[in-house]
Amino acid sequence: MSQKHFEKLGLKIIAVTLGFSLIPLFTLGATIYYQFNSTFQNKMTESLRNLAQNRKSSLELFIDERISQLNTIAQTHSFEKLADETFLTKVFNAMQSRSKSFIDLGIIDSEGNHLAYVGPYHDKLMSVNYAHEDWFNAVQSTGAYVSDVFLGFRKAPHFIIAVTTVQNNRVWILRATINSAIIDEIVAGAQIGKRGDAFIVNRANILQTAPRFSGKLLTHPSSLDFSSSRALIVETLSFQGNETLYAAVPIVNPNWVLVISEDPQEEMALLFRAHYIEAVILAFGVFLVIIGTVLTTRVMTRRLKEIEKEKSKSEDLIIQSSKMAALGKMAAGIAHEINNPLQIIGDQAGWMKDLLDSEDIKQTENFEEFDQCIKKIERQVNRSREITHRLLRFGRRMETTQELVDINQILMETLTFLENEAHFRDIQIQTNYDDNLPKISTDPNQLQQVFLNIIDNAIDAVGQSGQIRVETFTDKQNHKQIMVKISDNGPGISRELISKIFDPFFTTKRPDEGTGLGLSISYGIMEKLGGHIAVESEEGKGTTFIISVPQGSSSM
Repeated sequence: MSQKHFEKLGLKIIAVTLGFSLIPLFTLGATIYYQFNSTFQNKMTESLRNLAQNRKSSLELFIDERISQLNTIAQTHSFEKLADETFLTKVFNAMQSRSKSFIDLGIIDSEGNHLAYVGPYHDKLMSVNYAHEDWFNAVQSTGAYVSDVFLGFRKAPHFIIAVTTVQNNRVWILRATINSAIIDEIVAGAQIGKRGDAFIVNRANILQTAPRFSGKLLTHPSSLDFSSSRALIVETLSFQGNETLYAAVPIVNPNWVLVISEDPQEEMALLFRAHYIEAVILAFGVFLVIIGTVLTTRVMTRRLKEIEKEKSKSEDLIIQSSKMAALGKMAAGIAHEINNPLQIIGDQAGWMKDLLDSEDIKQTENFEEFDQCIKKIERQVNRSREITHRLLRFGRRMETTQELVDINQILMETLTFLENEAHFRDIQIQTNYDDNLPKISTDPNQLQQVFLNIIDNAIDAVGQSGQIRVETFTDKQNHKQIMVKISDNGPGISRELISKIFDPFFTTKRPDEGTGLGLSISYGIMEKLGGHIAVESEEGKGTTFIISVPQGSSSM
């Protein structure tokens, strides 16, 4: 397969892996984001709802307590006693000892006249008649009345609480002025965050408490109008381009509406921080997934390339082996075909030699020349027979056999194949055989092929006018190993290439000079025979192959 095919395959693997990895990851992230966001918003809404309910309960409790306190005083004391300012002062002091919210206390008859008063404005209020005031008519009809906040001549915000009492057919009113600062404190407790606000409006949408940002006391608030609210509402509304979370809850007595506002962005700051952390974790996870996928894909494609290359080499090796096997059979067939005419030539040469032994022919003047020609024919016939004998052995080399052989003899026979080539190139082949080597049991044909490949490579490496040395000896450290050293004074092999020389199809020759199979096949043969091939080389100084051949169990 081409490089482009592997690149496309790698991209497909990356795309599929990222798809199956990132889609669930993003789905989970989106689900968590949605659920967490929804839960947080619900919690924020519920929290504001509870806050509004709590502030409402506190306000109503405060006012109910003051109404109950006035009713208790009116019901437990007679009109005559309360109309006595000295006694009324004692009652007022007792009330203030329990709560500082009361500013003054007064007794008013059914005509609206002030009969008794305790407070800081005695001279001004004793002469006032309330018969025409709205609150006066309201308290007589309802029995208890709580006014809106107003300034009055005091120029300070306050409101009044009045209760009507009937004793002995006499109707009179107990009226108290309440400091609205207490109400402000209760409402201010609902102002959450830096931009949160809380205030009370009446049904005319007039501020009864001072807000933080939404206007001034006793004016219309600079926010949405909730004065008509009849039940608790909590919702996010847009005002002046800003999204604000509002809660509005009505207060029954007095007829007010408590309004609380929050900035969702401020309240959701923690949520945004959590989202940021989630995004960072998600991005880091995506980064790891992408890096891991790319690295894994690269390893996979690299391994696939190696497998494909090994497969291609194996197929080429099988093809080459098949070719070699066919060549061996062809060589054996040729050898058989040549042997027949060689046998005839040899027989005829022998018959001619017998004829030369007769007395008549010996007397001829060309007898010596005839005799020399016949001898030359016989020598060449014998040489041709030796060559065909080698061809027959070459044809049987693929069949593993065990014979008792002499390593030196195999080397000498191998060199006869190459001596003409060496002579033509002016290469000297020096030999140094150990005559004491034992015969060993091995496959001579396979072993000869190894020697032939290595010496032939040495001749090619030397090129012209060089030297090749062949030595045999017994390993001094392991006497069961016979060593064959084949050295040349060629250019040598670089460090970068020396680790690759036994790889199939690796060669430094030109494409038309070699296939790169010789050393690979030789290495495999020696491994099969139980031996080993090592190489030592230095650029510019030549190369040495050391072949280790085991003696085997049949050594002599």
